[in-house]
Amino acid sequence: MSHAHHDHSHHHSVPANLTKAFVIGIVLNIIFVLLEAGAGLWLNSLSLLSDAGHNLSDVISLILALAAIKISQKKPNDRYTFGYSKSTTLASLFNAILLMVAVGAIGWEAISRFGQTQAINGLWITAVSAVGIVINTITALLFLKDKDRDINVKGAYLHMAADALVSLGVVISGIIMMYTGWYWIDSFMSLVIILVIIAGTWGLLKESLRLSLDGVPQGVDLTAIREYLKNINGVQEVHDLHVWALSTTDNSLTAHLVLTEDQQENLLPLIHDDLFHKFNIGHATIQLEEPGNQEQCLHTH
Repeated sequence: MSHAHHDHSHHHSVPANLTKAFVIGIVLNIIFVLLEAGAGLWLNSLSLLSDAGHNLSDVISLILALAAIKISQKKPNDRYTFGYSKSTTLASLFNAILLMVAVGAIGWEAISRFGQTQAINGLWITAVSAVGIVINTITALLFLKDKDRDINVKGAYLHMAADALVSLGVVISGIIMMYTGWYWIDSFMSLVIILVIIAGTWGLLKESLRLSLDGVPQGVDLTAIREYLKNINGVQEVHDLHVWALSTTDNSLTAHLVLTEDQQENLLPLIHDDLFHKFNIGHATIQLEEPGNQEQCLHTH
């Protein structure tokens, strides 16, 4: 049996610029949540209050994502032999669930207010939401560079980008109320915000749930890995092949390879190197078995 991992893919250190991006994003959004919630209460605007609630959940998401990334850097020990990398996956799942709960609360309030025709100050709504466009766009750009390396960072980027679009929608509703007096548009825009949140979060929810259940990570082609292993000169059969995510950035693999009589030398270093560079598997455990010796494999399926 052989076990190997590539040091440059295991226990990443958090780039200083990424930590700074999270801190800046958290501070900017806390300030805006306070501004938007205060304005929403003062103006009695559900669209502002619902967007403030959404932004508050994003602040919590940013804090949890940063905390999880930091925790994941802790080294393995006798109790947690895989380390704490899974915390990033759990944080991502919790964040997605948190957003869905917020969606339910916003939707209930929006539907209950639909029949109301109380006057709302469209000018102030427009002004506050315009600030939101600027803040959310700046925050999204902070995560643009690293969004493809970690699902948590990608989630932060998508949330902030969606928030900028949502704020734009609230600006539009404010302008409509200013010129038409259609105050029901405030509740309508809240429902539009809900649809935007669901559209932006659904993929994140599915992927984080899959990783939490040790499913094959997105972007990893299990069929291609199996074919690669089967076609290696010296390998007769492949079974007990499993691929899962140790964290939102590190993938792991275990497999049993039945060897032929004319197996080649130095087989394992080649396999480990190919798994990393071709399939993004940084942590692999391979069990080699002689042909015809079923006792070497304790678990047959």
